[in-house]
Amino acid sequence: MPPFEKSKNQHETSARRANAAQRNMIDILVSDSFQEYYHYQLTEPIGKNFHAEFMPELSPEAKLSVGRKDISLNYFSVDASQPLSEWRRKGWIHPQDPRGWFQWYCRYYMGRRSEDDSRQIKRWKAFRRHEGAIKKNCEKYDFRCRRKQRQALLHWAYDSRVL
Repeated sequence: MPPFEKSKNQHETSARRANAAQRNMIDILVSDSFQEYYHYQLTEPIGKNFHAEFMPELSPEAKLSVGRKDISLNYFSVDASQPLSEWRRKGWIHPQDPRGWFQWYCRYYMGRRSEDDSRQIKRWKAFRRHEGAIKKNCEKYDFRCRRKQRQALLHWAYDSRVL
């Protein structure tokens, strides 16, 4: 049999895998003060099968442990974020994730894939420029140097505690 032809058995195996994948998808319905009846599916295993160019250093859980809007809880004890109103003004908010990048990241991490993934991954990759500024201007582990940039990197799932 030529290598490009599939046997009947290979077709059946592919069909079984597709059906199994469909059975493993989890339907999510969100109905809260930000979204009413928003529906999506988790199509990938938790924390797996990320886009090849998206390699976050912190999971959502780890990210939450090092920074929140309560500045006293932030790892570097500085305010390194802009208000949601500014994100909206700049057009950074997609309707499926009205709370912004971190909401997108949590849902992506849990297995959702959407039409907004490439835009968000592009934004994440662009944010890495702050790591270069820290490396250029700070001694390694000098956490007093560029604290806002270090905290902002944590917000974007880059582990600036190792810089």
